[in-house]
Amino acid sequence: MAKAPAKRGKNEPEVRPIIVKKIIAGDHGGHHGGAWKVAYADFVTAMMAFFLLLWILGATTEKQRKGIADYFTPTLIEMRQKSAGSNGAFGGQSIVSRDNYAHKAAQTGSKGITMPKDATGGNKDGAGEKRMRERKRFQMLRKELTERMKRDKKLSRLLKNVRFTETREGLRIDLIDEADFSMFSLGTATLLPEARRLLGEVARVIDGIPNNVIVRGHTDALPYASGRSGNNWTLSAARAESTRLALNSSGVIPQRFARIEGVAEREPYVPGNIYDPRNRRMSVTLAWISDSANMDADPAAPVEPQAAPQKIASK
Repeated sequence: MAKAPAKRGKNEPEVRPIIVKKIIAGDHGGHHGGAWKVAYADFVTAMMAFFLLLWILGATTEKQRKGIADYFTPTLIEMRQKSAGSNGAFGGQSIVSRDNYAHKAAQTGSKGITMPKDATGGNKDGAGEKRMRERKRFQMLRKELTERMKRDKKLSRLLKNVRFTETREGLRIDLIDEADFSMFSLGTATLLPEARRLLGEVARVIDGIPNNVIVRGHTDALPYASGRSGNNWTLSAARAESTRLALNSSGVIPQRFARIEGVAEREPYVPGNIYDPRNRRMSVTLAWISDSANMDADPAAPVEPQAAPQKIASK
């Protein structure tokens, strides 16, 4: 039988009821918190950088990409000895440099990872390798021509009149006039005997390579005497044709000549003095075979300008 509650005294306060409140805490941080916003912002930033990189690769030339890569490449030699970061952080060179991977396809062993050989893709023969082979061929050609001239006593003294320059078009061989040597008779397109022999040696050397030939005639800026119908344009063009005929008669077939040009005094060898006799020259250029022919020409050595002559000199 339940016990009856005791009666409250006359002066006792009323007993208050005890209320128990049960609170169940819920974890809503992952949905309503801010951590996901930080991760999403990082993702959007990375995607923006990625699409910016794709745009740069599509809107620039290979030469511009090389310049951008070189700008961000460390210049310390110790850090550039290996590629792909194999020598620590920033160990690579640039996106167009040749790799040094341990598992590239040309090596034996595990080939689970096959990396491209260079920026042109794969181990295929690219334009860069063709250009390197052409440079080596040009170096051998230069050495051979120099040795052939040294063996000839009459031509050995003309070594100082033969200059080799790598240009955007190819390897240019300049045959330069000087005070003690001229390739042509005065004011004509008639080759002198020594110049004809020199062109013969040039023809024998370049006959064994497949590059096309560009012949360009140059004069100085001295004008013709008054009353004569010729000018530097016609003279330089006629001398270029005479040079072509001399090369052809020494073995260079006609199909190899790409251009025969006369440029008068517009491309001086000595820009500081357009009257310098060295501006009178013939240039025989062996054109690049490789497609990427946008290379800067090597600048000519600076010379002291000379005073313009007052009289008409020989051309």
